[in-house]
Amino acid sequence: MSDQIIVTVSGVDKVGIVAGVTAVLAQYEVNIEDIKQTLMQGHFVMFMLCDIEKSKFSFKEIKEALVSKGHDMGMEIWVQKKEIFDNMHKI
Repeated sequence: MSDQIIVTVSGVDKVGIVAGVTAVLAQYEVNIEDIKQTLMQGHFVMFMLCDIEKSKFSFKEIKEALVSKGHDMGMEIWVQKKEIFDNMHKI
């Protein structure tokens, strides 16, 4: 079973989005393995591939913390296990 997760962040661009999300990941001992972001007509979108293997926190705790941070920042944050994400996107 994979310990990788996909974190997707979306919303109106503003200062501090990356800092806010990555601070939560650091607090929950989550390693960022890859990150992509783009800005489309003022709309910010970021995808992160993260590893939670060394975190002492559960997937559920990490997900709840990120979703809560998104709410605080006025952003949408989705967190999925990578294996589920991969299966959802198979043709």
